[in-house]
Order: sequence, then structure tokens, then C-alpha cells
Amino acid sequence: MVFVNLANLRREYSDRGIGVTDLTADPIEQFARWFAELDKAVPKSDTSWFEPNAMVLSTADAEGRPCARTVLLKRFGPDGFAFYTNYRSRKGRQLAANPAACLLFPWYPLERQVIVTGEIRKLPDAESDAYFATRPRGAQLGAWASEQSEVIADRALLDERYTRFEREFPETVPRPPHWGGLLLEPQAVEFWQGRSSRLHDRLRYVREAQAWRLERLSP
Repeated sequence: MVFVNLANLRREYSDRGIGVTDLTADPIEQFARWFAELDKAVPKSDTSWFEPNAMVLSTADAEGRPCARTVLLKRFGPDGFAFYTNYRSRKGRQLAANPAACLLFPWYPLERQVIVTGEIRKLPDAESDAYFATRPRGAQLGAWASEQSEVIADRALLDERYTRFEREFPETVPRPPHWGGLLLEPQAVEFWQGRSSRLHDRLRYVREAQAWRLERLSP
């Protein structure tokens, strides 16, 4: 067995830092600014290993047992952060039982991360229909073929289901009723900037009624 000395992987962060006066009054606007900076900083040739809109979605079941996975952010705005999934999947079932969730955006190239906590609600069917229609045909058929998170005997079974739906929908593929959008409505948004000596900057927006309060956290 080969062991890696994890202590030797330690690296020092830069000291770019962020302060309260560097951030906007609205966390969604600030998120948009950081996202734009990330998009400019990462060469398009490097996107094979890094997806800017990838985020870690953490959920918990009715008993409080946590689970996390990476999903793709599909839009964001004043109402929150949207993504799409199979409602019958593990995350779909967990969110139906416990809508509290957390999103983590690990933006390593800029030594940043954003953490968003809040509650999940379903997007309107019309919005899910509109997005599903823009997906590649293969992804549309995959949404029908995959009984996401269920145990299957082998890969062949998945391929057989895909072929079956390919024959069933030779032209337009309708959106499966168990597949659609979810929106996380933020209650807190934390912006983290790596700094030297592990004295990182952490600034968090907390929703208060219709406004946001900005506070600094100890690293």
C-alpha cells in the first residue's frame, strides 16, 4: 500500500483578502461578481477539470443523517439558486422530508468558497418543462432510463431501459413527471477568501425580513 504524507500537501494561501466595504449590499449581486471573476480567471482550456457552476449539495433525511453530492447550478437570481434532479432520487426524497439544505461552491482557482444555506422548494412545472426542452436528447432519455439512487443488477439493465425509451420517444421526449427543478431560497450566504497563516476572511450575509445583514466570522 502506498501512503501519501498529507502534511506535505499543505500550501500557503495568498493575501488578497476581503473586507466588508469590498462587498455589495446584496449577496446575490456579490455572488454574480465572484462568478464573473472566476469565469475570467479560469482559461476555457482548463474546464476539463473544473466546472465553475459545480456545487456540493448537502441534505439530511428525516432522522438528520447527512448526505452530500455534486450537482450543477443552472440559474441564480433574487429568488435563489436552481438545479434539476429526479425527485425520486435520494436527495429528492430527503428534501421532501426535510427541505433544509446547503450549497458549497469550492472555487479553488481563486482560493474562494461560497456557502449558501436555506430551504428548498420545487420550481413551477412550466419552468421545468422549458429547461428540459433545452437538454440534449441523450440527457432527456437518460432522465427516463435512470431510476436514480435505486440498486440495479448491472449496467446492461440501464442500457436496456435507455434503448426502450429511445424507441418509445422517437421524436420529442417529454419531461418525466418525477424529474424537475428545485430552488434553494437563501437564508444565509457566506463568502470565504483564503489568506495566509490560515487567518481566512469569512463574511456572511444573514437574511432579516426583506433585508440582509453582513457580519464577519472568525476563521
